[in-house]
Amino acid sequence: MWQIGPYSLSSRVVLAPMAGVSDLPFRQLCREFGAGLAASEMLTSDSRLWDSRKGKWRIAGLLDETEPRVVQIAGSEPAMMAAAAKACVDRGAQIVDINMGCPAKKVCKRAAGSALLRDEPLVAAILQAVVAAVPVPVTLKMRTGWCPASRNAVAIGQLAEKTGIQAIALHGRTRACGYHAPVEYDTIAELVSQVSIPVIANGDINTPECARQVLDYTGAAAVMVGRAAHGQPWLVRDMVHYLSRGEKNPVTPVTEKYATVLRHIAAIHAFYGENQGVKMARKHVAWYSQHLHLPEGWRRDFNHIQLASQQLAELEKIMTTDNSKCKGTAEAMAA
Repeated sequence: MWQIGPYSLSSRVVLAPMAGVSDLPFRQLCREFGAGLAASEMLTSDSRLWDSRKGKWRIAGLLDETEPRVVQIAGSEPAMMAAAAKACVDRGAQIVDINMGCPAKKVCKRAAGSALLRDEPLVAAILQAVVAAVPVPVTLKMRTGWCPASRNAVAIGQLAEKTGIQAIALHGRTRACGYHAPVEYDTIAELVSQVSIPVIANGDINTPECARQVLDYTGAAAVMVGRAAHGQPWLVRDMVHYLSRGEKNPVTPVTEKYATVLRHIAAIHAFYGENQGVKMARKHVAWYSQHLHLPEGWRRDFNHIQLASQQLAELEKIMTTDNSKCKGTAEAMAA
């Protein structure tokens, strides 16, 4: 059990906020599989853009989520960040997360995301403004620094604690290192030792065993799972099971995997509407296909489908075929 403000969290597995991925349907799915928290996709602090199609999707359905509801905001102007945080709380956010970790060029060009790590006075001003603006816990997502020559995660973490930030998620790489350099678990461990608020370890945590090792090594309160959950949200459940019981969870049956895919794609269609929902479904099915036994060329044909009903019909068809194969193989092995 660990705590963020008034919220007691029994699960030590958290879903990372991921632009274009951690929308409402995916967050709900991962919460069902045991994620203790699942923050929204990064929302710009410029609330004038919230009426755009993308902005509406990122803030929509907040009240339908499992508590505590977390919205992540990004920006570089303290007053605007504070106003955005207040607007999110007015819409139902129970935790506001500040993004200082995004490495994307289009975000960093606006001096937001991980670019903020180069300006500690501005970091302090933003954190102070947001914490003062809202009555709910404020958390921080960041990287270890702007580049290997400028690692300042511990200093910013201490600053964050002083300003009232109630938890920090630390991706163990600098902005310059992207997603390819080795993860700095030592830096995460150092931050844990230097602050009294919960630290969530993030970076290449892709198996239940890895989650356990990272928690043991760093002393973090929880782990944050990002890209590893693409196409296999049941990984969250496997991690939760391993961390709580010290043993592997039974392999998820292929029938359950396909049922999860169908449920997820139907939820995407319902959330986005048919036109955009069909497009979004292709991306997730591509990820799911990496963990399922699909015939060669199947995904190419699936990507040409234009109707939501046809996508679901094709998924049901391949599910029935694959499940029959698995059943036949199991019966043969039993004989």
